[in-house]
This record gives sequence, structure tokens and C-alpha cells, in this order.
Amino acid sequence: MDRKLLITIHMYLAAFFTPAVLLVAISGGLYLAGFKGDVEQKTIFSNSDITIDSKSASLHADVAALLSSAGVKSYSFEYVKVRGTDFYTRPTSSDYYIIKTNSGGVDVIFARPNLQSRLMELHKGHGPSTFKTFQKIFAVALTFIICSGLWLGISNVRLRRSALLTATAGAFFCVSAHLAGKPKPLTH
Repeated sequence: MDRKLLITIHMYLAAFFTPAVLLVAISGGLYLAGFKGDVEQKTIFSNSDITIDSKSASLHADVAALLSSAGVKSYSFEYVKVRGTDFYTRPTSSDYYIIKTNSGGVDVIFARPNLQSRLMELHKGHGPSTFKTFQKIFAVALTFIICSGLWLGISNVRLRRSALLTATAGAFFCVSAHLAGKPKPLTH
């Protein structure tokens, strides 16, 4: 591939995926800074006679029937995430339902995440399946963007030294930051 074509592809991919990079950087940065987001929850239905089997082949239909019994109309979800004895309708990047099971039956809880929580759910891959597909393409494209940018820097005689030094410094700080956080072995 000639250099001009590589630069063009690199530039268009970088421009196209800028919103996705910003979503990941901003939501992840806010999360690490302690702004994890909130989810407003409200119990809308309780029934002591209903049980749900997490291993049921018809789990999706069972949850849909329970939600209908709880008065939830015109709500669709892609799948059900089972966590212990609780069930979560997915995606969780928008309003969703939690079904808590216990010895006393089930509680259906309506969950409404705020903006930061919605962004973090997208960040973690808990969005709609079309967005998950986009994220997979984004991962491949971002890898290409980074590698092609590094290659363009290294293959240019004027930029080679600074590109190599910068990449080496980045690798050093990445490894150092990781190793600095590892616990030290106990000595006796």
C-alpha cells in the first residue's frame, strides 16, 4: 500500500471513529475519577407465587410474560442477563428491568440509568447488539489507526526518531504503571 493511500485511510478512519474514542475516554475517565453514574430504581410489582428458572430454555419468554403480568406494555429487550438469583433485561444502556427472586417470590424493579451510567454501560459493551457490532468494528479500526500512525511516523525519516522515542516512552510508562500497582511478595 502506498503512503498516500495509507494516510488517507488513517485520516478517514480516525475522523469517523472520533465520537467513539471520545465516548470511551470521557465515560471511562469520569468513572475512574469517581463519577460512576446512578440508576434510579423503583419496585413496580411483587408476587410471592411466581418463580423463574434461570436454566429454562424459555427464559426470555418467561421474563416477557412476567413483565406483562407486572403491567409493562410495549417493552422489548434483547436478552436476559442472569446474576445469581437476579435477572436483568438487556441492554442496560437505556431503561431496563431487574427481576429479584427470593424465597418470597419475585420483585420486578424498573431501572432508569442517568447519562453517565448509560455511557458506562455502552463503554462496557452492554448496549444494543447493533452497537456491540459497531464496537467490534471500532476495536479493529482503532488498532489499525494506532498501528498505521506509528508506521507512518517510523517510516518517515524526519519523524522516525521522535516516533520511536515516544512509542518507547509510552510502552515504558504503561508497563511501569502496571508494575507499580502489583502487590509485593511477602518475605518471611
